[in-house]
Amino acid sequence: MTSSDSKPEVVTRFAPSPTGYLHIGGARTALLNYLYARGRNGKFLVRVEDTDRERSTDAAVKAIFDGLAWLELFADEEPVFQASRADRHREVVDQLLENGHAYRDFLTAEETGALRDAAKAEGRAFESPWRDREPTVDDLEKPHTVRFRRPLDAAVVVEDAVQGAVRWESAALDDLVILRSDGAPTYNLAVVVDDHDMGVTHVIRGDDHLNNAARQSLIYDALGWARPTFAHIPLIHGPDGAKLSKRHGAQAVHEYAEMGYLPEAMRNYLARLGWSHGDDELFSDEQAQAWFDLSGVGKAPARLDFDKLAHVNAHWIRMAEDDRLAKLTLDVHLARGHALGEHDEDRLLRAMPFVKDRAKTTLELADQTAFVLKSRPLALDDKGRALLSGESGERIGRLRDRLQLFASWDVFALEAELKAFAEEEAVGFGKIGPAMRAALTGSATSPDIAKTLAALGREDALGRLDDALQQTK
Repeated sequence: MTSSDSKPEVVTRFAPSPTGYLHIGGARTALLNYLYARGRNGKFLVRVEDTDRERSTDAAVKAIFDGLAWLELFADEEPVFQASRADRHREVVDQLLENGHAYRDFLTAEETGALRDAAKAEGRAFESPWRDREPTVDDLEKPHTVRFRRPLDAAVVVEDAVQGAVRWESAALDDLVILRSDGAPTYNLAVVVDDHDMGVTHVIRGDDHLNNAARQSLIYDALGWARPTFAHIPLIHGPDGAKLSKRHGAQAVHEYAEMGYLPEAMRNYLARLGWSHGDDELFSDEQAQAWFDLSGVGKAPARLDFDKLAHVNAHWIRMAEDDRLAKLTLDVHLARGHALGEHDEDRLLRAMPFVKDRAKTTLELADQTAFVLKSRPLALDDKGRALLSGESGERIGRLRDRLQLFASWDVFALEAELKAFAEEEAVGFGKIGPAMRAALTGSATSPDIAKTLAALGREDALGRLDDALQQTK
């Protein structure tokens, strides 16, 4: 900092618990933290909250980082693993014990449960009798937890950047356990210590953590540390307004990748999900970083809309480089078990400009490029044979001979040539298109005929016409 009144560097963090896949809601949280930091020349950090050793698995950690990598959300520093910082957490617990903001609780689990039930029945917060009792030397030999000593008869107010001022009465809160009897620090204590030590200035997370902000704020205050700016974002709901669940469809980031969505489309869509910048629906990463601000985040839950996601994805497919789309489409064909040849990626690349405008996902790109990968000779069904027989077949033969002499294989030149041929034959193109499509693709669906010819290339297109006409002689 250059002066005493300079603001500290903005530091945000994404802090997932590795207990499964990277949820779409977690992905949006990571994205918004990333955008907020990037737009202010700050730092975006990742902390893995792996203190639950039974549920935190290596596979789950990998799933989180794979999801972040697919979304291209990379931290500015090496990730922090919370479990490795347990000694530091215990050091802060000792500090709270020394300054009177924590106390040792020697209640057993059974005693705690009974007292908690009694407090609930009486409509008051649970309070341990050890809050104001000094343990003896003998007591200290017994298993015990450490609780945070909340202030009594005081209000906790959090000025949330999304929710506004939120107030809790401390009397409604109980004394939080900050160290378990086995010496393991608890979530709320560890989060405060880690955020402080990592220099986090803005805690942007789902509003299911809003109540934690009250407890965490009290711990900040007790330690004499400045609170970060809290921003609690509404959760993602399904199209029906209910909390997002399996019945609404994909929840994990990897599922969206498998469904054929592009990472830039997911970033665009997730940024817009619950945040707005005027009426802008489609925007680049650079625009998102420049525009994103917490003031644009709404308080109501965002609704996942697969139609809008498909619209956004279709846009970014149109904007994507053809060679990249060809590789992605090749991967889809391979995942479907198709045996591919050494030149098939080249075939897909040649076809891509003619199919990408009609696809909403890379799965649809694979569907629409299947015809270029078919091996010759194509098998004609009865309908195809009928279309290529008699007068129709003779007309296709004349067109085939004309195309062989055609100098340009440019799609626009092909369109003009096909139109001229139909006029010379004095027929509508409806008398030509279906038969050509059957001969060229072996099916009734494909791009228009000029694009199909261009996608196949001169040699393959003429060869398929020869094969088809040979089968109908």
